Amino acid sequence: MIEQYVLDLQDVDETQVAVVGGKGAHLGALSRIDGVRVPAGFCVTTDAFRRIMAEAPSIGDLLDRLSRLNPDDREAIRTHSEEIRRSIEGTAVPGDLAAAITGALARLGEQAAYAVRSSATAEDLPTASFAGQQDTYLNVMGPTAVLEHVRRCWASLFTERAVTYRLRNGFDHRTVHMAVVVQRMVFPHASGILFTADPVTGNRKVASVEASFGLGEALVSGLVNPDVYKVRDGEVVARTVGAKQLAIHASPSGGTQEQAIDPERQEQPALTDAQVVRLVRLGRRIEAHFGRPQDIEWCLVDDDVQIVQSRPITTLFPIPAARDAENHVYLSVGHQQMMTDPMKPLGLSFWQMTTPAPMAEAGGRLFVDVTQRLASPTSRAGLLELAGRSDPLTGDALQTIIERDGFIRPLDDEGSPAPLVGGAPTSIETDPAIVTELIGRSEASIAAAKRDIRTKSGEALLDFIRADIQELRRILFDPQSHQVFMSAMEATWWLNEQLEAWLGEKNAADTLTQSVPHNVTSEMGLALLGVADAIRPHPDVVAFLEHVDDEGFLDELPKLAGGREARDAIETWLDRYGMRCVGEIDITRPRWSERPSTLLPMILGNIRNFEPGAGERRFEQGRQEAWKKEQELLERLRALPDGERMAEETKRMIDRVRTFIGYREYPKYGMVSRYFVYKQALLAEAERLVQANVLAEREDTFYLTFQELDDVVRTNRVDDKLIGRRKDEFRSYQALTPPRVLTSEGEAVAGAYRRDDMPPGALIGLPVSAGTIEGRARVILDMARADLEPGDILVTAHTDPSWTPLFVAIAGLVTEVGGLMTHGAVIAREYGLPAVVGVVDATRLIRDGQRIRVHGTDGYVEILP
Repeated sequence: MIEQYVLDLQDVDETQVAVVGGKGAHLGALSRIDGVRVPAGFCVTTDAFRRIMAEAPSIGDLLDRLSRLNPDDREAIRTHSEEIRRSIEGTAVPGDLAAAITGALARLGEQAAYAVRSSATAEDLPTASFAGQQDTYLNVMGPTAVLEHVRRCWASLFTERAVTYRLRNGFDHRTVHMAVVVQRMVFPHASGILFTADPVTGNRKVASVEASFGLGEALVSGLVNPDVYKVRDGEVVARTVGAKQLAIHASPSGGTQEQAIDPERQEQPALTDAQVVRLVRLGRRIEAHFGRPQDIEWCLVDDDVQIVQSRPITTLFPIPAARDAENHVYLSVGHQQMMTDPMKPLGLSFWQMTTPAPMAEAGGRLFVDVTQRLASPTSRAGLLELAGRSDPLTGDALQTIIERDGFIRPLDDEGSPAPLVGGAPTSIETDPAIVTELIGRSEASIAAAKRDIRTKSGEALLDFIRADIQELRRILFDPQSHQVFMSAMEATWWLNEQLEAWLGEKNAADTLTQSVPHNVTSEMGLALLGVADAIRPHPDVVAFLEHVDDEGFLDELPKLAGGREARDAIETWLDRYGMRCVGEIDITRPRWSERPSTLLPMILGNIRNFEPGAGERRFEQGRQEAWKKEQELLERLRALPDGERMAEETKRMIDRVRTFIGYREYPKYGMVSRYFVYKQALLAEAERLVQANVLAEREDTFYLTFQELDDVVRTNRVDDKLIGRRKDEFRSYQALTPPRVLTSEGEAVAGAYRRDDMPPGALIGLPVSAGTIEGRARVILDMARADLEPGDILVTAHTDPSWTPLFVAIAGLVTEVGGLMTHGAVIAREYGLPAVVGVVDATRLIRDGQRIRVHGTDGYVEILP
C-alpha cells in the first residue's frame, strides 16, 4: 500500500476519519457543502504520524507503560506523557515527508500565515467529542515553523488531559492516531461558536450563538464574556451583550496577542441580528448534512462567514423516535424506578415486554409518552396530582409545558386516554390474608416457571419466555394487587393531610409505617444483619472474608473453623435475595448470586458496627415506636370536638397502612425473581452459541433485543458489527444524564420546588421520612465501595432495593432522585431514618465527610460549618 502523507481538504470527506482524523474529515465534508466557506488547506495524514511513531525511540515500551496507568494517578500520567511527547518532538521529520508538507504549502502560498491544528482519529465522534484534548497553533508563518508545529501537534496526542480522557473512556492509545490540518489563516472582525441546539436545555429548535471580537480563542479560553443570542424559527428570541474587554488578534511576527478593546466598543454587539440569523441558517444546512446537531466554530471576515470547525454535540440527550410530526412529552421511567443508568438492549426489551404502557426509548433509557394524557383535561388533572405528590420536580416540569401556548393540542374528554396507573377503585377490606394470598400465588407461579424452564433450550426456550412473560404481566397488573398498594398509599396521604389539619402534626404517617409486616426489601436488610451474627463468632472466617478477591470464596469457606456455618448463612440469604442487585430492573446486570463478593463489604460492616441480635431489636423497636405514635395520636384526637369520629377514622386508616404498605415492595421483587429465572436459562443458551462459534462471548447477548436474540438462536448467525456498535453506543449513553421530563424538541424540562420558606443556602428536596438528624455525609456512588459507620448520612444519586442493606448502618438519607413512594423513601420510613430525596446535584454540592443536617419533616438539607 502506497503511503499518502498529504491530502487536500477538497479531496477529503467524513468517511476518511482513519486517514485525516475527526477534525480533518469534518472540514473536508464542510468544504463540499454548497454555500459553506472553509479556509483553504490540506491534511497531513495518519500515515505520516505512524511513520514518525515507528522512528521515535522506545515508543513501544512507553505506550505499554502508559496503557497500564490508573486514570486517577495524575503524577504518573504527567511523567509518562511528557516522556512520549519529548520522544516525538525530538524525532526528525524524514526528508520525503517534509517535502510532501512543504510542497503542499508552496501550492497554497509559502509566505501566508497558517493555522496548524491537531486532528485525532478518536475526535469529533458522534459518541465522544474529545474537544480541547489536543493542540491548535494560530498564525504560523514559513515552512520551517509549519513543520515544527506539525510535530508539536503529533506530540499533543499525549498531553496529560488527552491521555486521561482516553484512559477514562476506554480508548486504546495504540489505536488512536494523529493527523494534522494546515489551513490558510483568516483574520476576522468577529468569531465564535454556534450550537445548532440549545446546549443548556437540549432544545433542537433553538440555536445558540456566542460571539466576540477578533479570533475565537478569546472565547474558547474563557477570556471574555461573549454576546449570546438565541434563535428560533429564523428570529432572535433572546440576546445578551457581554462586556468584551479583550480580543485576541494575530501578531505581525507570528502567533497571537491579546489586545484591550476600547471602552466604547466593549458593550457593542459583535454581530447584527441579521448576521446572527444568517449564521444560524448556515448552521442548519451543516446540521442537515451531518444528520445531527453541531457545535460549529465560525469567523466573520468582511461580512463573509467562514467555518473553521464543526463537530457533533455529544452532550445532548437523544430524542425518542415518534411516528408523527406532532409535539410529544415524555416522562422518564428510570426516575420512577430509581435506576437512571442506561440499560443494555436486552434489558430494555424485557422491560418493554413486561409493561403494558407504550414505552419510547432514547439514550439507553425508557420513557412514557404522556402527551395525550396532558391534552385531556380529566386525565391531565390526575397525572399532575400523582406526579406532583410523588416527585414535585416532575409535576412542576409538566405544569411548565402545559402553560406554554400551543405546545400541546387539547383533546376533548371523549378521546381521553386511560389513566397511567390502573383505574380500579382502591377501597378494599383491610385483611392481612389478602397479602399472604397474593404473595403465595406469585411464589407458586415463579416456582412453576423455574421447574418448567429447565427442559427448554433453543427456539423452545425463547418461545417459553415469551409466553411466560404474559403470566408475569398477569401477576404484576392483577387488579387486586394494585388495589392493595394503592389503598395503602392513599391511606398514607390521607393520614398526613388530615393529621396536619386536625393536630398540626406533619408527616405523621412516617412513624406509623415503621416495621410493617411483609416488606420483603426491609426484611432483606435486617436478614443480612443475621448473616453477620452467624459469621461474627468465627475470627478465621472474618479474617478470610476481609481479603477475598474472587467469586470462588464460598467453596473455600468450609476449610475454615466456622466456615461451613458462614457459607450456609450466606447461601440461605442468597437463595431468598440473590436475584437482586444494583439496577435490578435491567436483566443484564450481574446479580448477587452471580457476584456474591459484592455483599462482603456490607456483611463485614455489619460485623464491625452491630451487636448480635441487632436485626430483631431494630424491627421490634420500630414496631413499638409506631404503636406508641398511634396511641398518642388517637388520644389527642379524642380530646377534640367530634374527636371520637376522627379517632375512629384515623384508626381505620392506620390499620390499612400497616396491613398493606409492606406489600408495596413485593411486586418488583416477584418480577426480578422471575427475570433471574429467565436470565440463567438465557446465559446457558448463550454458552451453547459461544461453543458453536456463533457468539464471541456470552454477554454479547445483552447487546441484542429479545427479538434479535430469537433470530440468532433460530439462524445460528449474528451481526458482529451490530454488537460492536451497540457496545460503543452503550458506553456513550453512560456519560449522559437523563431528564425527568423530555419533549420531542429535545428540551430537558427541569422543574423547580416552589417553596420560599427555606433558610438561606438550604438544599431543597422532597420530605419523605420525618425527623431531623445531623452527622457526617458519606457521598457514595458505588454501593460496593461503601464504608459506613453508625451515625453516617448516606448521600447518593438514587437508591433501589439493592441499597437497603446499607440502610441498617446509616442515620439519614439524601438522594438526587426519588419520590414519596419510591423504594428508598419506603424503606427510610420503615427504618425510621430522616430522609430527603430529589435534591438536585446533592452528590456534587455535598462533599464526602462534611457535616450536614437533614430535615426529613420539612424537606431540606443544611451544610454545617
